[in-house]
Amino acid sequence: MLETVGLTAPEGDVYRLLLVAESASAGEISGRTGLDAPVVLRLLGALEAKGLAYAVEESPGWYAAIPPEVALVPRLQRHAEALDQTRAAVFDMVETYRRVARARGVGQTVEIIDGAAALRQRLRQLQDGARREMLCFCKAGYVAMSPESNQEQFAAHDRGVLYRVLYEQAYFDDPGSVDNVVTGVRAGEVARAVPRLPLRLAIADRSVAVLPLAPSGAPGGSPRELKAALVRDSSLLEALIDLFEHYWEVGAPLRVTDEGRIGGAGPEDPASPAAEDRHLLSLMVAGMTDEAIAGQLRVSKRTVQRRIQGLMNLAGVVTRMQLGWHAARRDWL
Repeated sequence: MLETVGLTAPEGDVYRLLLVAESASAGEISGRTGLDAPVVLRLLGALEAKGLAYAVEESPGWYAAIPPEVALVPRLQRHAEALDQTRAAVFDMVETYRRVARARGVGQTVEIIDGAAALRQRLRQLQDGARREMLCFCKAGYVAMSPESNQEQFAAHDRGVLYRVLYEQAYFDDPGSVDNVVTGVRAGEVARAVPRLPLRLAIADRSVAVLPLAPSGAPGGSPRELKAALVRDSSLLEALIDLFEHYWEVGAPLRVTDEGRIGGAGPEDPASPAAEDRHLLSLMVAGMTDEAIAGQLRVSKRTVQRRIQGLMNLAGVVTRMQLGWHAARRDWL
C-alpha cells in the first residue's frame, strides 16, 4: 500500500514497471498493463510531478524511474518520524499522569468507565452532545457498540456535526463493514483508511475523548470486565488529538461511487476539480504565491484565495499543505 507516500494504486503499478525496465514509453506500458494510452500518459505525468519519474531527453515519449531510495524513502521516513514522535508524546503523557495523579488529584480529568453497557451509554452521550466535530478511530470488530446500532451518528449529521473517521485495513474484513462505511459516507461522514490503527478512539468537539483500555488487538473478555477511559480537557487529550491528526494526514481518502462501491476519487469522479482548478493546484504545489498565481491566471488575488478555499473544502482538509498532498494522491494535478 503506497498511499502513505502519496501514490495511488495505478501510479504504483506504473512506477514498479518503470523500476524493472530501464525506460519505457506510454505505448509499451499500455501494452503491459492493459491501460489505455491516455490514462498511462496521465499516470506518467503524475509520477513526474511527484518526483518519481522523468522524461528521457534522448527518447521523446519515454520515461524512466527515479530510484525509490531517492524518491520514496525520505517521504516514508518523515511520516514514520512524525508518528514516532506523537506516539512517544502520548506515552510520555501517560507516564506523567501516572506519576502525579495522586498529588494533583486528576480524577476529574480521567474517568474510568467499567463495563460494555456503561461504555455504550457514554459513547451515545458523547455523540448526542457533539455540536461541531467527531473524530474516530475504527478498528476491526467492536467492543461495545456495533456500527449498525449507532443511530446517534445520523442524528448528529442532521445537526451539522462533521464526522472524520479513520478505518484500519482489517476493519473491512468484518461482514457488512463496506455497507456500513458507504452508509456513513452518504450521510456526510468524511472517511479515510490506513493500514493499522494503534487504538480505538472517539473525540467530541476536541474537548472530551473515550478510548477502551483493552489491548489494541481483537476484542475479547467479558463485557463486564471491559474498562475504558474518558479523558477531558488536558495535555493527554491534546496528545490524543495530535495522534488522530497525524494518522489523518497519511490516510487514504474513501469515496463512494454512485453504485455504492468504495473507491478513491479520480479524474472521472464528479467530485474532482475542473480543469482550471487543476491548473491552479499545479501552480500552488509548485510554490507560487497567490499574487503570482493570480497573474498567471489573470484573476484577482481574492479569486485565487476563494478557489483554493473551495478546493480545501472539496478535499476535506484544513491546510494548503494537506490540499497539495491530497491533490497529488487523488491525481488532481
